[in-house]
Amino acid sequence: MEYKEVRGVGFRRKKVGSSQTFAALAVPNFRMYVTGAFVSNIGTWIQRVAQDWLVLQLSGGSAMAVGITTALQFLPAVLLSPWGGLLADRVDKRKLLILTQSWMAISALGLGALTVAGVAETWHVYLFAFIFGIGAALDAPARQAFVSEVAGREHLTNAIGLNSSSFNAARLIGPGIAGLTMASAGVGWAILTNAVSYLAFLVALSMLNRSELSRSEPVARAKGQLREGFSYVAQRADLLIALGVAFAVGTFGMNFQMTNALMVRGEFHLGAEAYGLLGSIMGIGSLLGALIAARRGKVPSLRFVVGAATVVGVIITVSGLAPNYLWYAISLPITGLVVLLTLTAANMYIQTSVDPQVRGRVMALYMTVLMGGTPIGAPLLGWLAEIFGPRASLIGGGLLQLLVIGLVILLVRRRAVAAAPVSQVDEETDVVDVEPADPDPADPDPAVPDPVGVSSSESSPAAPPRVILPTPPSRRPVPTR
Repeated sequence: MEYKEVRGVGFRRKKVGSSQTFAALAVPNFRMYVTGAFVSNIGTWIQRVAQDWLVLQLSGGSAMAVGITTALQFLPAVLLSPWGGLLADRVDKRKLLILTQSWMAISALGLGALTVAGVAETWHVYLFAFIFGIGAALDAPARQAFVSEVAGREHLTNAIGLNSSSFNAARLIGPGIAGLTMASAGVGWAILTNAVSYLAFLVALSMLNRSELSRSEPVARAKGQLREGFSYVAQRADLLIALGVAFAVGTFGMNFQMTNALMVRGEFHLGAEAYGLLGSIMGIGSLLGALIAARRGKVPSLRFVVGAATVVGVIITVSGLAPNYLWYAISLPITGLVVLLTLTAANMYIQTSVDPQVRGRVMALYMTVLMGGTPIGAPLLGWLAEIFGPRASLIGGGLLQLLVIGLVILLVRRRAVAAAPVSQVDEETDVVDVEPADPDPADPDPAVPDPVGVSSSESSPAAPPRVILPTPPSRRPVPTR
């Protein structure tokens, strides 16, 4: 299968649509979808807080046990997300989501029932975290790719921002409810609340108007399709950088449920309510970031993605130096804001720059690197916390994130230098853009996806990717145009 390049590795931004914050809500299907997802996401955040607190209670405050739980929950993302992306490209995404959401509801019900009965042990939490992770690994690629079907291509960037806003508005509400529920009724009832919350999303999926979904053509079963997705990404230096940045942030910069629990219990010596409050405080910044992303009228540049991720690493490192609970709490909304801007920028960049026929597989790789590094990062940061204290999980995580981002850019640039013809070097800059090939206006189904209807007065054939190629001034060749 041949694909046209939709976007190159350059940092130039292309205007893609309206900056109206809530434009995608005009689509009834998306409105139904995001409402159900909002209720379900509240339950998800309740369980995230409750599960980590439960592990601390059962293990006697072991940071390593929290890290192992987090690792087991995200390990299936490494193993199964690519297959989940292939499934999303092959089958009805709505039906796949109904299956995966039901799976996660049942796993939450099982852990909650054991906890309420008073028989839960640490190994039970490990087991159910892994079972839950299997459903999440297959769910995430389909959910990411399904946004374009419920909102339509013309609202895609806005829908991504609003979908993220729903998740982070839930983050603002969920941890606070979790803290109150745990303090008044117990951890088990908080987990059972999540099991019930899945009903809202399942009802929303069943009520969607299927005739109005902007469905992409399912990919027929064939050999080598999973490898085809990897090959598509491997040929795009810009996607390699974006995915590498997502890996760094997901592995070392997004362990907040664990690091917050460790700081509250081990450093500040406070209880469940203080822990739950931190999640809601952080959600303020995350929600603001999501709303800013929803208003964005341009696809963010790769330079923005890399720069924002670098800022995340710096802020996380600084937050580990907070002298008390108050200053630590003040740092969290800033962290949430920048993390959210980074992830939505990476998500928008990738979704709007790939061919629809491989979008499910590419988004599966995105979710794999974003969540799949957690089995590495969480136990490592938990180990650092046990050896050097809770602050080490933040300071070490921030510094490791910055190191990985630098290594990713260095390796991709070296690979680009080795692979690219010298004639592609731009004399004026060490970053050379590829403009997307404009689709033929007369073609009702252009091969190059036009997510929000950008038109151009010129049309040109798809160009090969031009790459980041740093050349010392003394060695720069004469550019060819």
